[in-house]
Amino acid sequence: MLFQQLINGLTLGSIYALIALGYTLVYGILLLINFAHSEIFMMGAYFGVFSLMIFEKLHIFQGAPFMLVACALAASMICTGLLGVIVEFAAYRPLRNAPRLAPLISAIGVSIFLQNFMMIVVSPESKTFPDTIPLHVYKLGGTASISSLQVIIIVVSVALMAALHLFIKYTKMGKAMRATSQDAETAKLMGINVNMVISLTFFIGAALGGAAGVLNGMYYGSVKYNMGFIPGIKAFTAAVLGGIGDVRGAMIGGFVLGILESLGAGYVSSAYKDVFAFVILILVLVFRPQGLLGRKISNKV
Repeated sequence: MLFQQLINGLTLGSIYALIALGYTLVYGILLLINFAHSEIFMMGAYFGVFSLMIFEKLHIFQGAPFMLVACALAASMICTGLLGVIVEFAAYRPLRNAPRLAPLISAIGVSIFLQNFMMIVVSPESKTFPDTIPLHVYKLGGTASISSLQVIIIVVSVALMAALHLFIKYTKMGKAMRATSQDAETAKLMGINVNMVISLTFFIGAALGGAAGVLNGMYYGSVKYNMGFIPGIKAFTAAVLGGIGDVRGAMIGGFVLGILESLGAGYVSSAYKDVFAFVILILVLVFRPQGLLGRKISNKV
């Protein structure tokens, strides 16, 4: 029972961590909570569905389901990344020097717009996610099992997180992102194109959210226009739990939250599985608002 819940928790935590990275990347650069990110996640799931439908109609990658899903995942990440750049350019960049409340309201407006756009243009009903991966279940001991889909979700998520870590730490653009996060004005004086760095940050964060949307759609088998709200709030909780603005913290927070939620659903009640995330959020904000890996910042007087 315990081992099975840990496997389920790692699967959920992988998805939460990918979404949380989008929140924490944007906050690390702009100190902005991008509440439209949950709808980016939703759009990623729809882009994945549309990509799979197009590939199947064109008879591309027939007999190669893993290649089909990989290409659909890549297409969804590119589309959501570009959508994130458009949102930043249209909704956030004009308000960059405005009071902090203005971009927050703009983010909520973008979220409502994307939800209603998909509800009107596509459908208010759930849409089935194409079943492309053959499902195999592997027994682990006598009481636990893991499916091939869970393996794919965990492996893909960890690979994307590792790629992000390496990109930020070792590439020139990654160093520019870190410099902009520490001090945008000084980075600009040192010759860094801050606007390009911010756009790249939105692209990467949105692309990871899109990947999470595809994996979520594969795991639950359906997508819907309002599917992003609860996972988005949980991923935000994961980002706060790990330390908002810290990339490693978002990863760790996602896995911790997924495991705690799965254990709570297994040992307490599945009816309260959404409650656990909000209880954790309240406890973190009360007792350790800087998160697990965050550090307290002293205000100079």
